Amino acid sequence: MVGRIASLAALLLAVCGCTGTGEAAEEDTGTRQARETVRQLPEVLAGAGSSLVATAMEMTSGGTRVTIRGEGGYDFVARSGELRVTLPLEIPAGAVPPVTEVFTPGALYMKNRGAGVPADKWVRVDVTTLTDGNLVANGATDPLLAAELLRGVVSVRELPELELNGEWVRHLRGVTDLVVAAREASGPAGEQLVAALAGFADPVVPFDAYLGADGLPRKIRHQFSLGSERGLEGVDVASTVEFSGFGTPVTVSLPVPEDLYTGAVG
Repeated sequence: MVGRIASLAALLLAVCGCTGTGEAAEEDTGTRQARETVRQLPEVLAGAGSSLVATAMEMTSGGTRVTIRGEGGYDFVARSGELRVTLPLEIPAGAVPPVTEVFTPGALYMKNRGAGVPADKWVRVDVTTLTDGNLVANGATDPLLAAELLRGVVSVRELPELELNGEWVRHLRGVTDLVVAAREASGPAGEQLVAALAGFADPVVPFDAYLGADGLPRKIRHQFSLGSERGLEGVDVASTVEFSGFGTPVTVSLPVPEDLYTGAVG
């Protein structure tokens, strides 16, 4: 991502440490059934096949708050999707074209990446090399990874139903542990979560999950804390993924090799 928000995130992710032990917190008011419901959301999404998605990442630091939004679709079987991510106009000042982000297992492709990258070129990033596993660094959380992170749920409680976008949904609130999630997730998702252990001040991540009557998630929200043991000012990041239009066909086209930018990215 370009501008101050990327610089801020990159700087903090580079110096953050992980203090978690991976030990599950004692469950209080949550039920075993609710925990299993949350843990199995990746399989539930795979059963749905695909959906439309909308993301929002709100980053707050020192009284400054910015929100980055994205819209697109995701194929939960192929574990790939595409978003058009819109930056706030003030980062940097002036009109900023949307960034196209293509998620694939283990890699992220970005177009309109900025910072010296030609407009017609794509940048490929190995997400397992990012300090946060790409949970927040590029302005949108991979929708399936948002669910995979919930495999580490250590406590959850059910709140009263509420209306969301004209539909009554279950509201589950709890905390998930990055250490546990990294152990429970498999393949590229597990590798990304292992990478993320280096990037957060606290591996225990509060979440809210909103489920429809069909058991499919309508919204997942995580609250991340970035910080530094070296005294650097912390950053709070609220990342939200909304799901709709389950079963909508999603076609993801990867850039051809000649369209990839191989130069330095600023």
